[in-house]
Amino acid sequence: MVSLNTIMIKNLYFLLILISFKSFSQFGSNYPPKKVSDAIEYIYKKTKDTDLKLWVFNPRGHKIENKKPAIIFFFGGGYRGGTPDQFAEHAKYFSQRGMIAILADYRVSGRNDVKVINSISDGKSSIKWVKENAEVLGVDRNKIVASGGSAGGHLAASTALLGKFDDPEDKKTIYNSHPSALVLFNPGLNSNEERWIKNQNQIDRIGTDDYYSISPYHNVKNKLPPTIIFHGVADKTVPYSSALAFTNKMKEFGNECILYGYENLEHGFFNFGRNSNGPFVDTVRKADDFLVSIGFLKSLPISNQQ
Repeated sequence: MVSLNTIMIKNLYFLLILISFKSFSQFGSNYPPKKVSDAIEYIYKKTKDTDLKLWVFNPRGHKIENKKPAIIFFFGGGYRGGTPDQFAEHAKYFSQRGMIAILADYRVSGRNDVKVINSISDGKSSIKWVKENAEVLGVDRNKIVASGGSAGGHLAASTALLGKFDDPEDKKTIYNSHPSALVLFNPGLNSNEERWIKNQNQIDRIGTDDYYSISPYHNVKNKLPPTIIFHGVADKTVPYSSALAFTNKMKEFGNECILYGYENLEHGFFNFGRNSNGPFVDTVRKADDFLVSIGFLKSLPISNQQ
């Protein structure tokens, strides 16, 4: 008899593949990113495939001696494609709020012929690089937020929860990849649906048959960073039930995890330019409130009606 845990973890493979078909065309055409003219570009990792870059948006008047919290965004695209431009407007907003906002590139199969586990390694490397270069960037190492959407949400969660897939070259640094908070947009985490991948080619694309090692849900433990999740209840790509299961498990282990479900909204609802920007504004506002609540941002001024 197949256990529920096995069904859930194998279904994560299905989700990662399905996300790729939903997301690849949506963000894949705008690469290299074009909305980064206001950012400072850094190379954080050199691989045999490419030089991987970060684009850093600094708060106005930022002085590196005044350490600031940072937020690093990972784009979606099913680990096949996508562009850092996806979160450019998010980055600009949070830099204006006083954070150092960073767009991260990472390798994907459509451009670099890599496995998903290599993408995860890149995400981990990017946070280690930010920590290692905190003095140069003016970043508070204890206040780094990992964020992302869809596969990028899975990647952000992976930097905090997964114990495997660190790049061996990263042994040169003393820093780990663990962020201090997570802000996730319809992330791939797990699923309660009784479906799994039977196609060995798809499993090969992931790069491992160790189901548990790539599942944030199955790596939940205590003392994880505070987390907020935004998810469309009508999401057909990553079921809302997966976010709910993850949230409940986080709370069972004593972690702070907030889930906002958006009725009748589907995958990618939160992106800038979608639905007259209503969900974009609402999710950014709630993310802002969350970061205020954990001490990463100062409260916005409140006006009183006369």
